[in-house]
Amino acid sequence: MAKIKLASWNVNGIRAISKRGFADWLSAEKSQIVSLQETKIDGGSLTPELSNPKGFKTHWCHAEKKGYSGTAIFSKTEPKTAWQGMGNPPFDTEGRVIGADYGDFTLLNIYYPNGKSGPERLQYKLDFYDAFLQYANTLRANGKKLVICGDFNTAHKPIDLSRPKDNEAISGFLPVERAWMDQFVASGYIDTFRLFSQDAHRYSWWSMRTAARDRNVGWRIDYFFVSDDLEKNLTGADIQAHVQGSDHCPVTLELRF
Repeated sequence: MAKIKLASWNVNGIRAISKRGFADWLSAEKSQIVSLQETKIDGGSLTPELSNPKGFKTHWCHAEKKGYSGTAIFSKTEPKTAWQGMGNPPFDTEGRVIGADYGDFTLLNIYYPNGKSGPERLQYKLDFYDAFLQYANTLRANGKKLVICGDFNTAHKPIDLSRPKDNEAISGFLPVERAWMDQFVASGYIDTFRLFSQDAHRYSWWSMRTAARDRNVGWRIDYFFVSDDLEKNLTGADIQAHVQGSDHCPVTLELRF
């Protein structure tokens, strides 16, 4: 049986993190597939070091707006196919969805919208959530086993953030957002980290404004989910809180086929 490790990281700007040791982390990281969110780059700005790093093939999905959003997949094994977007124009202009088919599973790397800027953006986030779930379920109906990773921009349960009571009225922990997470899980998707760990105080994002990381005042908003037909293949999931360079840290998943 083959073992495969995947990593997912919101890098908050690929050019910025490239100056903070990203290449060293990528070289040392034992993941065969690395999914990135919030790359904040356009195709014309990619350097050879980013578009063709040693040992990896890369696939990118850029936002129409320069310096905004964006996703990428770095893969040691070339997928059978790779694509950008959900085929849903209202949600495909911001570079938030990139997919790759590896045969044993289909990877969906998603940078879900943030709803904090106002009611219109919150509604966009909720509509994106619904469109994504429909898209994922359609892939499953077509026989695909799904690995879904990325920055969901929502902490699901009180254990997933350090100050749940203080954030009940803040986007990222609103009842309506958490209810969608409930619906997502009920639709047959497994939060892999919680399958292996019920530890509190394990977070993947910390506000840079308040030195929150030093105090571990954080949120777990970066996830690996899998469709329940992959549960038997799961062997581990973790959060690499020691890895610096972004306001997020990488999260990982291990599978065996």
